[in-house]
This record gives sequence, structure tokens and C-alpha cells, in this order.
Amino acid sequence: MNSTISTPSSKFNSFEYVNSGSAGAFCKLELDANDPHTTELVNVSWNQDYSCFAAVTNHGFRIYNCEPFRETWRRDLKGGYGTVEMLFRCNVFALVGGATDSPYSNNKVVIWDDQQGRSIGEFSFRSEVRAVKLRKDRLVVVLEHKIFVYNFLDLKLLHQIETVSNPRGLCCLSHSVNTSVLVCPGRRRGEVRVEHFGLSLTKIIQAHESHLGCFSLTLDGLLLATASTKGTLIRIFNTMDGTCLQEFLELVSSDMEFFFLCKVRRGTDKANVCGIAFSLNAQWLAVSSDKGTIHIFSLRVRIGGEDASVDSVSSQDTALSHGSSSSSLEPLIGADAGANPSLSLSFMKGMLPKYFQSEWSFARFHLPDNTRFIVAFGSHNTVNIVGLDGSFYRCSFDPVNGGEMSQVLPNVS
Repeated sequence: MNSTISTPSSKFNSFEYVNSGSAGAFCKLELDANDPHTTELVNVSWNQDYSCFAAVTNHGFRIYNCEPFRETWRRDLKGGYGTVEMLFRCNVFALVGGATDSPYSNNKVVIWDDQQGRSIGEFSFRSEVRAVKLRKDRLVVVLEHKIFVYNFLDLKLLHQIETVSNPRGLCCLSHSVNTSVLVCPGRRRGEVRVEHFGLSLTKIIQAHESHLGCFSLTLDGLLLATASTKGTLIRIFNTMDGTCLQEFLELVSSDMEFFFLCKVRRGTDKANVCGIAFSLNAQWLAVSSDKGTIHIFSLRVRIGGEDASVDSVSSQDTALSHGSSSSSLEPLIGADAGANPSLSLSFMKGMLPKYFQSEWSFARFHLPDNTRFIVAFGSHNTVNIVGLDGSFYRCSFDPVNGGEMSQVLPNVS
């Protein structure tokens, strides 16, 4: 899962729920009237199961629960940090320096135990740390050209992986107890490297012709979604054999079908993909970009024949465990359920490039196009959206008919 975005400083006090009238309900950044210049929002990121998120400021960080929506707690630390990586809901965090008044530079990683209120481990590197990823048994530090994998229990170095230039810090991990998968850029443009550590298997996938822009794994690591820096195509891969299972075209409106397709063909309608997230049951994929639209795609994927309507994390973890063996990879593609629209110019398919045969989004929601958002699935066909302007949206989509999503009132406590 690679769902962290950062921004130039913006004034920030807290995510606060308000009612925006015709625009629906959302949680909006409000300034501290007594001191409107001191607190700045640096970035936001999900935890591993998308149940909560961290908002990093120049004075520390705050943790917000999604359902019900509330700020659970905050920590004001000496100086600010550039990145905070959560480990589900436990008291241990990985912090990366970088703020102007931070006691740590951007080449240092601090393992912070919030229960003890102190650092329990530190790492220093020769270059800037682009990202940090955690799972219960691994700590992964991402530099621009190299990735270091540590055993989280004793912090011993296990692996070093060289990559192509990776300024975005792209990397993601599986989080099922039965699989240990790491995905990162390969050594060539558009190439993805998949490490199945438990199987001692390395798979190289040529995902795109241009540089990678964003990617995400299912919790068990069996499915991978990728986007390039062009942002026009989203592809779904089987991480075991590298097969491309589905391909989506990132469009704003199917009503202007040929107009947008022509723009894509000329390469002028690029989108910067900010976030990609699978639903826990691997039936849906959510994509956010700088085009001001959240897209939901229907996946023709089934894992281990489990019921695709599972909502809770605990029951889904059981499904993932049963679906993590190699035998469960055979029926990955299932029958269409809530199918995505696709190109209607069927008489021209043989004359058009392959991406003209891609599917379009099943459902969508429009947002302001002057900020960046990360997205994740909630319960009961809902999507949670967090913006770098301090906004929080919850939307619901029709799993049968798709179309425009509707904004719903989040539970607030």
C-alpha cells in the first residue's frame, strides 16, 4: 500500500466536521484563531488497513479514526517531522526528519514508542529517506536508488535492493500473516520488482513504458495495481506470474468519450495519480488523481472463492489466509459483477491501440482540483477521502449501477 502524500506547508489546526450544505458533509481544516501561523500540515497517510490515518504537522502528528470519525490523539514533539508511518493501531511509529525545526535531518529514521514517549531506535543514511514502510515483522527504508529491509524485532539488516531513481519513495508490503511480499520499482523505467520472501521468489514485471507513478497491493500481496507518471492507464497484475489481469482508463467522463480518448492518444490528458487502494475483498479499486475526481473500478477478481461481500477486517483476514496459496491463483478472474463501461466503438477496435480497449471507471466522485487526496474503502460500499487541505469526505456508491457517488454523513464521536 502506498498511500502517503505530502505538500508544501499549509496552515492547520484540526480536521473538523462541518455541514457544507449542497456540497454535502465533510471535515474541513480550520485555523487556530489565537495562533494562525504556527501549525502547518505536512502530509497525511493511512495505516495498513485504512481504518485510521496520520496527519503530520510541523509540531508533531495526530491520529484520526475513520469510523466513527474522530481525532483519537495527538503528539506534539520537539520540532516537526516529514513522515509518520503507523503500524496498524499499535504504539510504535516510524518517523522521518525533514522539517526546518526538526531535531533530525531527512536522512534519519526514528522508531518511536509512544507508550514510553521516547525513541527506541534510530537509523542514519547517506541520502534522503524517501519513505518508510512497516509490517509486524519488517521495517523497510526507501532511498532514491536503494531499499533496505530490516527484521523489525532486532532491527538487523536482511536485504538490500537497488532500484531505478525513485524520488516518490514507491514501495508497498503485504500484511497477511501467510504471505511476505514487497513491491518496489525495478532497475529500468516502468519496471516493477516483486519479492515473495516466503517463497524466495523474485518476479520482474514490465508494468508501463513510462516511469512508475503509484502502485498498491492487496493485503495478501497477490494482486498489484499500478499507474505510470502519465496516469492514463491503471493495470492489475498477478504478482506470482506477472500476468496483467485487467486494465483501466483513467477518464473523467464517459459522456465525452471520443474527445477524451483522442486527448489520451495525443498524450495531453495526463493525470498525476495520488493514491490507489483495493477494497478488502478485492472486488473494487479506488484511484485518486490531480484531476479532481475519485474513480471506482470493478475488479473481475476472486480470491480463493471467498464471499466477496465481506465487510469486516477480521473476517476478511480469514478469507485472505485461505486465498494465499498458489492453488488459489487459478480462478483470479471471475464473471463480471457491476461491470465497468468500455469503448463502444467496437467496429474500430482492430484499428485502435490496445488502450482503447481498456475499461472505464464504474463510479466516481468529484472533488476540488486544487489539492491532492488519498482514498480508501470503508464499510458498506463507502469510500473515505482525506485531502491535504485538511478535508475528510465519506461517499457511498451503488455496487450494481455505479455512476456518481453520493456524499454521506460520517459518524462523528
